[in-house]
Amino acid sequence: MATALTQEQDALAGLAAIVGADNVLTDPESLEFYATDVFRRHRLPLAIVRPGSAGEIAAIVRHARRCAIPIVLRGGGASYTDAYAQTREGGITLDFSRMKGIDVDEDNALVSVEPGVTWAELREALRARGLKTRFWGSYSGLHSTVAGGVSMNAISHGRGTAADSVVSLAVVTGTGETLSTGSALSGLAMPFSRHYGPDLAGLFTGDCGALGIKVRITLALERAAAAHGTASFDFARFEDLHEAFRRVAASGLAEENFGLDEALQQGQIGEADLGDKLDMAGAVMKGSSSLAKGAKTVAKMALAGSKGIARAKFAGHFIAEGFDQGDADRRIAEIRRIAGEFGKAIAPSVPEVVRAMPFAPLNNVIGPKGERWLPMHAQLPHCAARPFHAALQAYWQSRRGEMDAHGIYTGGMFMAVGTSVFIYEPTFYWPDARNAYHERTVEPGHLASLPTYQPAPEAEALVVQMKRDVVALMHEHGGVHYQIGRSYPYLEDHDPAHLAVVRALKRELDPDGIVNPGALGL
Repeated sequence: MATALTQEQDALAGLAAIVGADNVLTDPESLEFYATDVFRRHRLPLAIVRPGSAGEIAAIVRHARRCAIPIVLRGGGASYTDAYAQTREGGITLDFSRMKGIDVDEDNALVSVEPGVTWAELREALRARGLKTRFWGSYSGLHSTVAGGVSMNAISHGRGTAADSVVSLAVVTGTGETLSTGSALSGLAMPFSRHYGPDLAGLFTGDCGALGIKVRITLALERAAAAHGTASFDFARFEDLHEAFRRVAASGLAEENFGLDEALQQGQIGEADLGDKLDMAGAVMKGSSSLAKGAKTVAKMALAGSKGIARAKFAGHFIAEGFDQGDADRRIAEIRRIAGEFGKAIAPSVPEVVRAMPFAPLNNVIGPKGERWLPMHAQLPHCAARPFHAALQAYWQSRRGEMDAHGIYTGGMFMAVGTSVFIYEPTFYWPDARNAYHERTVEPGHLASLPTYQPAPEAEALVVQMKRDVVALMHEHGGVHYQIGRSYPYLEDHDPAHLAVVRALKRELDPDGIVNPGALGL
């Protein structure tokens, strides 16, 4: 009878035969890094496997099924919801970094990418042609992949969510078969329509990889805007920020919007060092539509300084696009009129930098003084945003003594998505030891400039408890989530008929439960 050791050796040998021995990583440093996300370390995988094609992914799944090996999917790694946590012994983690294919079909306004393509790589490939996707990436897009963004339903840059730009998907199921959605058999190189009968593509967006492995993602293209305008405001109260965001969202004028409370303004912006600020100024110059506009913007940034921006109680930032500068200016003028009823205009340094550097290095995965960082979020209906904010402030106050004892503080980020969704993102910071993810992901120079801390298990345990409490508070106010991973209570929030359909899909597509087990709670 084969021992557990020989079974592992046979499994690894089979994987090496598919992808090559160099693409099966079992060294301790790699296993530790891939077992760790932004927040915490999870169970070590048996191996990291780096496929180079859709065919290799299908072969890996068939081999894993024969060997009863669970498969976890890792995109860019910027997860804080246990998205690629191993929940069973002997699992493998797929790293798609070898799969970088980008195929642009300008005539049909489509782009198809492999699962290792990051949002930053896609943006650069399309900018050269004057094109973009409607949604074009998360803030972590230097690392985060298109496939991961579609699986988690990412938000940030552009309009809507990652799922809104999807035309079709090719997915390897838990049986090793490949399923294609939309007009897959039209005879074209890539499907051109999402809608040909039931919307199967929709089933795989936001699934957190629970229903299959995306091996091709096709997105709709549009012409990139020729010009942009920006506006920023200081709001005295959260209620003012929310009302301004709600009304600007209803106008449809803003390409992007985001808000920060005082803690995040002071921490992430007020603490930026001189090198960071010079990089920001250079990026603004490079990204401006003309040298004169870039120089004018940088001059305004210098005059405003970071102190005035950081002093904002609640800061709201907006970006509008236009087919020429006059069009962009008219749109941003109307945004200023709307938001100006509720706040005071300040220099738009922050949105100018975000526009120029949409995908910054992931140095913000730790706090401004080297603290640990854990965000969370809720999608809220507008009618619930203000009651939730009041309830959250009361909750923070009720735990203030414990938080102060452990050096825990919080911040908040805000965003309107479409016209009906308001994103509220509370964030925890606390002094604690860094993990393997931070050590490899944060830029070495930035990391070296920050203090270090001893492990703080009691502080982390308190953060975990408070996170559970805040999630419950979110749900009391009708909150739901993107980026569910294994962290948010998806199964608790749907009726039995809904869950019966989802579980039946999981059984049909992944009868042995080997693909991303535990994602969505399945």
